[in-house]
Amino acid sequence: MKLNALDHVNIITDDLAGTARFFVELFDLDVRNGPEPLPPEQVQWLYDDSGRAIFHINSKEMQQAFNRDTAAGPTTGAIHHVALDYSDHRAFMERLEAHGIAYRLNDIPSINLKQLFFSEPNGVLLELNFRGE
Repeated sequence: MKLNALDHVNIITDDLAGTARFFVELFDLDVRNGPEPLPPEQVQWLYDDSGRAIFHINSKEMQQAFNRDTAAGPTTGAIHHVALDYSDHRAFMERLEAHGIAYRLNDIPSINLKQLFFSEPNGVLLELNFRGE
């Protein structure tokens, strides 16, 4: 057995359309309805350019397969952050600035890594890793 990859991140929100728009605008993802029987007014899946649904955005009203009290808001519970491998940190910083999103740049020259940290609308901290830039 082996872990192949991070499959997806599920985010519960009070603002389905706004949260989906945030990820679409920043990450150039394709927003689609979740698969049937999931109601499209409660579930949106966001796909990368290889056709993987990496973010599942659910409204608070959506029935959960594993019931758990989850509050949309400024904290992420036990999850500190979600990290994504990305490229072109300068272009992404410009995109964040164009959207008025505060971020922190962390530079680790010893391993040739730059990181951007910022929060999405529900308080989930995102870490973007740019290797070799």
